[in-house]
Amino acid sequence: MTGSGGPASGLPEGSVPWLHDVGRTIARHLYRPAYRLRVSGMDRVPRTGPVVLVANHSTMIEPQLIFGLLPRRSVFLVKDEMFDGVAGPWLRRIGQVPVTRGAPDRTALTTATGVLADGGLVGVFPEGTRGAGDVSSAHHGAAWLVRMSGAAVQPVAVRGTLRPPERTRRRLRPVVDVVAGEPFTLDVGRGRSGLAEATERLRGTLADLVAHVDAARTSDREEKRKP
Repeated sequence: MTGSGGPASGLPEGSVPWLHDVGRTIARHLYRPAYRLRVSGMDRVPRTGPVVLVANHSTMIEPQLIFGLLPRRSVFLVKDEMFDGVAGPWLRRIGQVPVTRGAPDRTALTTATGVLADGGLVGVFPEGTRGAGDVSSAHHGAAWLVRMSGAAVQPVAVRGTLRPPERTRRRLRPVVDVVAGEPFTLDVGRGRSGLAEATERLRGTLADLVAHVDAARTSDREEKRKP
């Protein structure tokens, strides 16, 4: 596949589709030596049509894992600091979009809206920070994109990339779960109140998925401890 990104590729203008696909392959295998990946629910991800993906964000590893494991091309809104230095040209060529944190970034949102209008998938980390993957608060960008595009929403939870606080050392090849939940439609009302209500539903759905994955991981650990 050759040429620049555009309507047929599901990528922003100026990106390189074949290079994007190479990047997905690298991301799919890059962390397998370091983690035991358990992936589930990827068959739920819509293969075609506009999709806004929302995911939790604990480290810089989650975006790369999701990017590699999704069954279709994806465009993520990435904090603009990541585009400084040598990584910037690579990220742009594989179709990722820089976004300024802490303020509305119309350029990034316009680019993302264009990708969705062409039937692409755009990934957003709605909590907007590199914390512990907390989704108790969320920014309105994902809800705005849904309102503008009518896209389906795809929640994804990733857990296990952080060392548990009770451990002084990380286990060798810890288990990391990547779980895609059920996609859903979201009716986003008018004005800021509509965005706030839709954002709360996004936040709640993603938080429930993260909690479900955490409960399953806890149950799995308890089963392994039984004699």
